[in-house]
Amino acid sequence: MASPRVQSFTSGIMPDAALQDELRALSLKLGFSDCRVAAAKPAAHREVFQEWVADGKYGDMAWMARNVERRTDPCLVLPGAKSVIVFALNYYQGDSPQALEGRIARYAWNEDYHDLIEKKLREMNAFLEAKGGTQRFYVDTGPVLERDFASDSGLGWNGKSTMQIHRSLGTWFFLAEIITTLDFEPDKPAKDLCGKCTRCLDACPTNAITAPHQMDARRCISYFTIEHKGSIPLEFRKAIGDRLYGCDECLVACPWNKFAQVSHEATFQARESVFQMKLRDMLKLDDNGFRALFSKSPIKRIKRPAFLRNVCVVLGNIGTADDLLALEIAALDPHVLIAEHAQWAIREILAR
Repeated sequence: MASPRVQSFTSGIMPDAALQDELRALSLKLGFSDCRVAAAKPAAHREVFQEWVADGKYGDMAWMARNVERRTDPCLVLPGAKSVIVFALNYYQGDSPQALEGRIARYAWNEDYHDLIEKKLREMNAFLEAKGGTQRFYVDTGPVLERDFASDSGLGWNGKSTMQIHRSLGTWFFLAEIITTLDFEPDKPAKDLCGKCTRCLDACPTNAITAPHQMDARRCISYFTIEHKGSIPLEFRKAIGDRLYGCDECLVACPWNKFAQVSHEATFQARESVFQMKLRDMLKLDDNGFRALFSKSPIKRIKRPAFLRNVCVVLGNIGTADDLLALEIAALDPHVLIAEHAQWAIREILAR
């Protein structure tokens, strides 16, 4: 049975300028912040990606090392591909709510962006299909080096942090893309406007940005608190500080964020039930309680053991004697990941 994201094959068709204008107009109507087009050709930095994989800098994210050639060439993903349409969606919600003791990466303050954006891409796909195109579309869920194509299309440039930067959105936006057999006129590539700035490198708590445009995931707080499923190495636990899920330090540091505007998308507003909760009360969550609290949230994907592991690490860094009872109960949790980190947190609090 064919994937629902792949339509029947049609050879490349050259759309006219009016159709390209329709495409942009529809993208804005659907709520996208920007829409640009790049040619479907091998990714500009494919050799850099291949070297990154060869060096094992993807850590536990084994899927990054699979299908490397497909990730670097959209024509291997969709035979007959002519264009890569790249979309940006602003998720910036201003300052963080103050009630929560720990920090959550801005993109995860409420509902999962994958679901929201995929609905929009399905509408875009239906429009393109009606024009004779065959498509595949992704929200960082498929084999596409999306930042290369975003830069090629003029939708921002790849910053020294390896995060995409947009002149009017700063760093606070999601990327999505549609690979199509329609042969749109490519937009002009973006210029790298980072200049001599190194604020993102200087801001990284664990020196995960090892050099401009070089990221070692095995040192990244976002990796440890989201993608890594095991015990967090002792050498990085204190550097995690109060970060419960993800890390925004390199994004916050970017001076281009002075142009960022608050998103009109209400889905990204901070969820009150999460941000008003005490960390020690989060340790009381069973599986059902965890799933209910983080329903439709990207945090739900890492599951209770990994999230409570993160809660324990944060309490170990900022907790007080008031948190010891909850940690002592967590130290008896049948899941070893929770128990081990709770024991570490207790030792840290008592040492203070």
